[in-house]
Amino acid sequence: MQPRGRPRAFDRAAALNRAMEVFWEHGYEGTSLTDLTTAMGIASPSLYAAFGGKEALFREAVELYGATYGGYTERALREEPTARASIEAVLRDNAAAYTAPELPHGCMIVLAGSTYTTRNTAVRDFLVTMRKGNTEEIRRRLDRGVTEGDLPAGTDTAALARFYTSVLYGLSIQARDGATADDLTAAIDLAMAAWPA
Repeated sequence: MQPRGRPRAFDRAAALNRAMEVFWEHGYEGTSLTDLTTAMGIASPSLYAAFGGKEALFREAVELYGATYGGYTERALREEPTARASIEAVLRDNAAAYTAPELPHGCMIVLAGSTYTTRNTAVRDFLVTMRKGNTEEIRRRLDRGVTEGDLPAGTDTAALARFYTSVLYGLSIQARDGATADDLTAAIDLAMAAWPA
C-alpha cells in the first residue's frame, strides 16, 4: 500500500541546524518565518508539518544548541576536578565558543530572547528558566566545592554562582558587540582573581 502524502523532500536535521543559526544570530523576535524558510530551504507548510510552528521550532533549535555549541558549561561542571577549575573552564570554554569566527557570536540562550513582545512571553520564560537552571547548576558545583574543601566553609555559593553567571552572560553580550577572544580572556582573568581565598 502506498503511504499517504508526499515524503519529506528535505533533510530535517540540516534544516533544524540552519534554523538554530538564524535564531542564534537574529533572536526569536528578530527572526521571521520567511527568514527561517529561506535558510532552511523549505516552504512554510513544510516547516509547520515538520516542526509545528515557529515557537516549537525555536524550542527544538535551543535543544540542539544545548547539545552542540551550548554544552560547555555542563561539561566543565561535570568533568573538572575542582570547583575553581570548573568555573574557569566554564568561562574560558564558552568565551572561545562565543568568539568562534564561523558561528554567530555570543550565547543563543542569553541573546535569542533578549527582546520580546507580550505575545512571546512563553519564549522569554523558557529562556529565563534555562538561564536560572545554569545558575543553579553552578551553585550545586560550588556547594560540592565547599564539601570537598575547594572553597572555604561558609562561602555564599548562591551569591558566587550569580556573580560567575553574570560574568558568563556578560561575556556573551561583549562577544556579540565585537569583543575579541583576547578581550574576553582579560575579563576572565580578572573574574578569576575574585575567587574566594
